[in-house]
Amino acid sequence: MNVFFDSNRLDSERRTALYQGSVFAYSPSPSALKLCDLARELIEAAFRPYDPLTVYQELPVERCVEILAKLKPAFIHDPLSKTYIQGMLAERGCDLDRTYFDVPRLRTAFPPEYLSAGIAYAFHPHRDTWYSAPFAQINWWLPVYEFSPDNGMAFHPQYWENIVPNNSETYNYYEWNRMSRLSAATHVKADTRVQPRPQTPLEPDPQLRLVVNPGGAILFSAAQLHSTVPNSCGVIRYSIDFRVVDVDDLCNRRGARNIDSACTGTTLRDYLRASDFTRIPEEVVSIYFDGSEANFTASPSQLMPAVSESK
Repeated sequence: MNVFFDSNRLDSERRTALYQGSVFAYSPSPSALKLCDLARELIEAAFRPYDPLTVYQELPVERCVEILAKLKPAFIHDPLSKTYIQGMLAERGCDLDRTYFDVPRLRTAFPPEYLSAGIAYAFHPHRDTWYSAPFAQINWWLPVYEFSPDNGMAFHPQYWENIVPNNSETYNYYEWNRMSRLSAATHVKADTRVQPRPQTPLEPDPQLRLVVNPGGAILFSAAQLHSTVPNSCGVIRYSIDFRVVDVDDLCNRRGARNIDSACTGTTLRDYLRASDFTRIPEEVVSIYFDGSEANFTASPSQLMPAVSESK
C-alpha cells in the first residue's frame, strides 16, 4: 500500500492510484475546517452542558442514544454540509460537473463497554463494496476533533488482493433501506441486524492507522478492507465521512477490482452532483442493475434511501 501525503496529483491520477490500493492523506482545507466547525457546533449544543468528548461518563447510554438519534440527522440535513463538501471537492481538484457525492455522515466511536452498536456501530473489518457500493467509490474520512491511533480507523492492506470469505451475498441495499437502516437507534446493547462480515478469523496485523488533524482528510477506495479501532483511550471520537464517484468512471465501469463482493442492489441513487446537487441520471444507475431492483419497486424514488447513520 502506498500512502500519499498532501499530493498535488490530478484527480484522474489520484483516482487511478486509489483504485490500485493507495491511500491519500491531506492537511485541513478551508471548506473542511468549516464542515468540522459546523459539526462541533451541533455536537456541543446537543450535549450541553457536558463535554462531548467524555459525555459517556455523565449520561445513561439510553439518553446518549436519544441525543445521537437527533444530532446525526440534523448534521446530515443541514444545508451547509453539502455546501462545504462542494468546497472541499473543488479545493482538491475535482471536476464538480463530473463528481457526485453522498451526504456526509457524522460517526462516533465510544468506549466499547458503553456503546458500540446501532447508531454508534463499531465496524468490524469490511469493504464498503460488500454493502452494494460501486467499485468506483472513493471514501473521504475526516476527524472533527483531535483523535489518536487508539480511537480511529485501521486499514488491513494484506487483504487488498486477497479474498476474505464473507457473507455479502446476503446483503441487498434496497432491502437494507426498507428493513434495517432506520432501526439503528433501537440497537443499544447489541446490534442484531444482519451485515456483511468476514466468515473466518482474520489476521489484523500488519495494519495501518493514519492520524490527521481536525479537518484533514483520508481518502481510500471502497474496496479497501478497514475497521473501527476499538476505542481504548477514554475519549469519544467524532468523525465525518462521505463517498465520491466520478460519472465517467461509472459509465466506463472503471474502479477497483472485485475480489470477493457478492451483494446486490446499488447505492448510486444516494449521490448528488457536486455542481448543483442533482441526482445521478437514471441511465447511469441502470448500468448497475442486477435484477434485484425488480423485487422491490419500479419507482426510482422508492428505491432511494431514507438517510440515517449506518450503512
